[in-house]
Amino acid sequence: GDAAGDGKGNPGAAGPGLCAGPLAAPSVRLWSDFLNVHLHPKSLYVIRQYLHDGDCGCLEAFGQGESLLQDPACVEELEDRLHFYVEECDNLQGFQVLCDLHNGFSGVGAKVTELLHDEYSRKGILTWGLTPVLSAVGVSKQWGEPRTGAQPGFDRFLSIKGWIFFFLPPQDPQNSFYRLMNTALGIAHLSRHSSLFCPLSLSGSLGLK
Repeated sequence: GDAAGDGKGNPGAAGPGLCAGPLAAPSVRLWSDFLNVHLHPKSLYVIRQYLHDGDCGCLEAFGQGESLLQDPACVEELEDRLHFYVEECDNLQGFQVLCDLHNGFSGVGAKVTELLHDEYSRKGILTWGLTPVLSAVGVSKQWGEPRTGAQPGFDRFLSIKGWIFFFLPPQDPQNSFYRLMNTALGIAHLSRHSSLFCPLSLSGSLGLK
């Protein structure tokens, strides 16, 4: 996802944070505020160039994400975490990759799957390309009450039996173009290096208009 924390309470562009208990709407800032699972430090890698209060703004273009993993220091850090978990496996069968398609994380995912394909060519790579819903039209309030203004960058969110669904506000033409290009490039590159690629969205149009 493109909003998370570094495990120390600091928001980041990747890597889930921790949550101690139920949250009131005013305290919700990131999707990871809803995550109650304590993750191993090796599971987290924060893209510090794109912190919520950082200088680089949003990770919104495929090329931005792709360029991140062209940095040798970043690749070395990622490989260190990958090898840590691979060595823990008794019988490694493959990898599952969940990756946003509509923003710069499509570029990050493309480079990650390329790395996995090059290093573990005999292992399966199942990749899920994720896109959000653009509007809340058709969502029944009997399943949950949407609340507005609780999440930066999102129009509203809906809680349904423990699941949290975020709805993006209407997109201007430039943002729609970015989403289209990111999704197209993401699908092309992720499919090339995956054993199986499957787009996944609550929207029938993959989040595109």
